[in-house]
Amino acid sequence: MTLSASTTPELLVEQRGRIAIITLNRPERYNAISRDMLSELSAKVVEANKDPEIRCIVLTGAGKGFCAGLDLIGVGEGNIGGGAKDGNRPARQLFDLRDAPINVMWNIDTPIICALNGPAAGYGMDVALLCDMRIASETAKMAAVTAKRNVVPESGGTWLLPRLIGWGKAAELYYRARTVDAEECLSMGLINTIVPAEDLMATAMQWAEEIADNAPLAVQTTKRMMRMGLEESYDTAVDHLMVHLGGMFQSEDFKEGVQAFLEKRKPEFTGR
Repeated sequence: MTLSASTTPELLVEQRGRIAIITLNRPERYNAISRDMLSELSAKVVEANKDPEIRCIVLTGAGKGFCAGLDLIGVGEGNIGGGAKDGNRPARQLFDLRDAPINVMWNIDTPIICALNGPAAGYGMDVALLCDMRIASETAKMAAVTAKRNVVPESGGTWLLPRLIGWGKAAELYYRARTVDAEECLSMGLINTIVPAEDLMATAMQWAEEIADNAPLAVQTTKRMMRMGLEESYDTAVDHLMVHLGGMFQSEDFKEGVQAFLEKRKPEFTGR
């Protein structure tokens, strides 16, 4: 399979072998998320996750910023959330986020690496946090500034951030509406590493290839078990792991992994 082209120029999609690269592409607006970008990002993440040939996704932004959050102009015009232009839509209504990028990214089993090329604010910060790993350029920043806009981190941030860096640090960022640079992000555990801007994509691709070299079923199951384990007891998590392990012992990739170890060579995993 091959990833289909994006339906909007505001989101670029590229496939390099076993890696899918998704680029937010509104550099003139620091990649503020438009309605078209929301739907297309969800669609491409789902498509990449369903493709057995793709073993890792790299998400990044064009230009100087990763993502400035939801397009506030679009919100004001009723194009994202908020009220409709004609004023007929009620202020409160039922909503369904099952197909929103925030839920799609959380629930897929294909690993996602964020190549954080610049500032990430609001929704953009939540999207970065939803990635499994974050490799940051020296110009990257995280801006937890929702309290300055009289909104909340609606895209999972209040659930994710305390689990990543602890309650106290998360409270400090959100309550004070702080913006933290790459070095402070690293010290807090918000990102995995910092690299020079010119090395960002090369490093992200190296990490992605290392992931892709491993048995995809093992990587994807590990991600799923880590995700589910956040809400499970220890005993339940171990039980689930053993159920998965029984099937993996019967797989061709398990036999290949053992054989490659005995023959002192690099394994060639097929996902079967």
